[in-house]
Amino acid sequence: MKDLLSVQDYLLQVAEVGDWDGEEELVADKFNSIVHAVWDALPDTLTSAEISYLMPQLWEQLRGDTVLLDVDEDELIGWALAYIQQQIDEGMTDMPAEDDEEE
Repeated sequence: MKDLLSVQDYLLQVAEVGDWDGEEELVADKFNSIVHAVWDALPDTLTSAEISYLMPQLWEQLRGDTVLLDVDEDELIGWALAYIQQQIDEGMTDMPAEDDEEE
């Protein structure tokens, strides 16, 4: 269902990353590289809802953490791929149920 969504929806502009003591462009560039790598690796079996849940989790995990400045981009991508796979393997238990409103 990835074809119903766009990776562009998950990329961050420099102005959206917040204050990183002058390193906002670096943070945005690294994060966007992570997003592209994860996007390319997402299994085709995921639903649009699952992807819409998973992708924002990357920023939730990384925002405000100096790891974006301190760690090599390749290592960050490796972490992100492992994190997303773990979420998929665990069944995304924190994901809101689509039919909550019907219950």
